[in-house]
Amino acid sequence: MKTFFASLLGSLAAILLVTVGGGLILFVVILGAAALNEPKSAVVSPGSFVVFDLRANITDAPAQFDDNAFTAALGGYDVSSQLQHRLVTRALHEIANDDRIKGLVIKGSFNPAGFGTSYGSLAEIRRAMLAVKAAGKPIHAYLEFPDLRDYYIASVADDIALDPNGGLMMPGLASQPMFYAGLFEKYGIGVQTARVGKFKSAVEPYTRTNLSPENREQLQRILDDLWGEMSRTVATARDLSAEDLQSLLDSGEGYLADDILAHGLVDRLAYLDEFLDDLKEATGRTNSSKPFKQVSLEQFIGQISSTIAGAEAEPATDGSADGRVAVVYAEGAIVGGEGRFTEIGGARFGRAIRGLRQDPEVKAIVLRVNSPGGSATASDQILRELSLAAESMPVVISMGGYAASGGYWISAKGARIFAESTTITGSIGVFGLLLSIEELANDFGVTFDTVKTGVFADAMTIARPKTPQEMALVQRSVSEIYDDFIELVSEGRSLDESHVREIAQGRVWSGQTALELGLVDEIGGLSDAIAFAAEAAGLESDFRLTEFPRERDFAEVLTEALNRLQVRVRSVGVGTQIEEKVKAAAEEISAFNDPHSIYARMPLEVMLP
Repeated sequence: MKTFFASLLGSLAAILLVTVGGGLILFVVILGAAALNEPKSAVVSPGSFVVFDLRANITDAPAQFDDNAFTAALGGYDVSSQLQHRLVTRALHEIANDDRIKGLVIKGSFNPAGFGTSYGSLAEIRRAMLAVKAAGKPIHAYLEFPDLRDYYIASVADDIALDPNGGLMMPGLASQPMFYAGLFEKYGIGVQTARVGKFKSAVEPYTRTNLSPENREQLQRILDDLWGEMSRTVATARDLSAEDLQSLLDSGEGYLADDILAHGLVDRLAYLDEFLDDLKEATGRTNSSKPFKQVSLEQFIGQISSTIAGAEAEPATDGSADGRVAVVYAEGAIVGGEGRFTEIGGARFGRAIRGLRQDPEVKAIVLRVNSPGGSATASDQILRELSLAAESMPVVISMGGYAASGGYWISAKGARIFAESTTITGSIGVFGLLLSIEELANDFGVTFDTVKTGVFADAMTIARPKTPQEMALVQRSVSEIYDDFIELVSEGRSLDESHVREIAQGRVWSGQTALELGLVDEIGGLSDAIAFAAEAAGLESDFRLTEFPRERDFAEVLTEALNRLQVRVRSVGVGTQIEEKVKAAAEEISAFNDPHSIYARMPLEVMLP
């Protein structure tokens, strides 16, 4: 608390020094938003329902101070929250065992962002919800226009109510990549590539105008695997076969409210007030002006976060046992250097893992991976530190939504690898991407000339295309790194190198197929990985847990939010699908900062909607 107030006062002083006129008002608004963002305490009355509002982005790393609140305070509209995957699953297990809690209520629709709310993460959350149901506690869901993520979670419920004017937005999975080769050609931006692996398609958006046959093949396979798993799950929950569900959706009869009810995908059509009245009756408040007895999931998490112990529900961070399990959240693209908070900076993560392996209290490390990969150099920096840690403690891998390419690179030597059936992994391949702006510059009357001391002295320039000699050097580097990738997978997974080469080639796989191929060890979630690591380290059930990245303090977040706020305010109401896709592509390009321009990166088009 002292640290918080010291940071707060420091931020106040700094901002007041640079604030004039309306800026002071802005600061007051931000402080108000900060106050609104703090979780409110609540008394849990016996017989209450926990309300799981899906209007959230569920991330693996600890939830940060949400700068959405700043923009909301300025614009006067509601925003989604950010929840941490591990705390959600812990809370759901506790709900199953808490005698004060009558049941669970689900409402709203997810707002996924970045790598959050992945299908891999939702699989573990859904299993935790099944534990609530198995404890004999009812689950009620109220839906309006649920998509696949929403319905996948809501299908657990005993009672699914749909707004009479609502509909089901769950036609299936599709991937529709954008290609920029025509744009680059039009504006004179040159692209040269080197790659190993016929399925390594991450360069295609910059070199082609459509999908290659190999890329189409792998995309179809991964979509079929994931959709097959999820459609079977929801169909079984509604006493349907996966074939019947597919036929229903393909016929166009699974989208409108009356059809959805007629085919048993929901239990009833009801307006929100009717749904709430039923909950009031269930909690003994019929005809009362008070709402039904309830507590939000966020409030419940706040109440129980320091009291849960034991491997099944995951231990609290303030337990009394000697020894800790460290959970490192590798979430985002892998980049060189420190990286932004939403990225996996090779230097920053390497330093953190080094600190953990040198900490005598840390007895095991769990690496939670939710990453499409990125810089090959940064990936290897992280793997090096994990390998050194493995010499003195168990290093266990938990794969979330994505653990592909560089994400698999850092995972391959784990003592045990857990993945979900819907995890996207593999993509064992390497590519080099090199841009040149000579033609673009010439169009504006800009030219370049060079003085150099050696043949390759200006090889990394973007002022001109690479020479055949330079491209040969790049290709040799890419091939050598690919061979290293194959070798580390073969060694880490105890697989024959020829088998690894056969299943590599840059191809992405679902977690279930990866299990069959030997790339992962077990289907399971983060809680399973933590329990395994603790047992492997010989820790008792009340072991402590520590996390990296840590939750940042107010001063850090305020500084970053102020830097981002003006950009966010300008863009309110402008977002379109194509703008978001272009933005995602631009962010992907900005993450290409490997010093050798060589990457182990999953193709962007595999990022699922």
